[in-house]
Amino acid sequence: MCATLPSRTVTNDDILNEITTHSANHFDGDLDRAVRRIGNLLRFTGSDERRWLADGERPIDLLRDAAADALDRAELRPDQIELLIYTGIGRGFLEPGGAYHAAAALGLGGAHCFDILDACMSWTRAVHVAESLFRSGQYCTAMIVNAEFSLRDGGRAFPHLFRLTSNADLDSVFPAYTLGEAATATVLTAEDNAPWEFQFISRPDLAPLCNVTLEGYEGYSEPSDKLAANGVGYFASYGFELHEVGVTDTLTVLERLGVAPDTVTALFTHASSKNIWQGMADKVGLGHTIEHVYHKTGNVVSASIPAAIAAAIDAGRLRPGERGVGWVGSAGMSFGAFTFVL
Repeated sequence: MCATLPSRTVTNDDILNEITTHSANHFDGDLDRAVRRIGNLLRFTGSDERRWLADGERPIDLLRDAAADALDRAELRPDQIELLIYTGIGRGFLEPGGAYHAAAALGLGGAHCFDILDACMSWTRAVHVAESLFRSGQYCTAMIVNAEFSLRDGGRAFPHLFRLTSNADLDSVFPAYTLGEAATATVLTAEDNAPWEFQFISRPDLAPLCNVTLEGYEGYSEPSDKLAANGVGYFASYGFELHEVGVTDTLTVLERLGVAPDTVTALFTHASSKNIWQGMADKVGLGHTIEHVYHKTGNVVSASIPAAIAAAIDAGRLRPGERGVGWVGSAGMSFGAFTFVL
């Protein structure tokens, strides 16, 4: 399992400067006060910096690097990968699936390909599907990849969402200021070891709270004033409400997993807020095991969990034979918890 980050480091101060620059001629009210508030909110979440693409960097190149490293660590050749699943929001294609273009770029010419798109839950869903296919005997090797890069010019969050017109805009745009970028590659094999275990809860009634819409979305959903709140094609997330309404189901799904805290070496959470996840982990007795990447990477969407696992393995904080637990809350809304032995 490997993660590759782009080279440009973007600090909280850089974000505040972007907001000041893009909002100066549009904001109705005290912009300086609004920017100070945003800075306080970023610090409250535990944000320090995130990584964005630098000039000349391409998502496919970073994904290629992550995949090559993952194959080396698994001691497998590209032609031994039977299944490639492309996950997440960041993508260049609606047709065909991103998995096909990724497979061509990564040299996985014989791999069966498909995509799984489920917001920040995408990687977890993909592992669940791959594990099920392993159990059915259809495949013995799989690679799961994502390339979460949406912040470059023309992306889904920049620069449009840095142009505020009033304080009310923050309700739907603040989560965009925490976003980072990353590519990850995970190699899985159907070895005869402890199977992964999963629990999920779905709350489709909360679907309007976090969206990236497409043209014509109105014909595919029930009406809501939260949809396309920042314009069609742009990220709109009511992050404060997401965390508030999601706490109960987030705690419940981990409880259903039923893992004893004293058996867990490392806990990996969705990187949406360092401090909020730390508080929930403390509440369930796993606070000392949590592996944070948010303060370094920002919210890297579906790459959050694999990036955290890769960091823990690299640092020697998760070793073969030790148990890890994943814990995710995602747009949808959906909530997931899983456990595995490395």
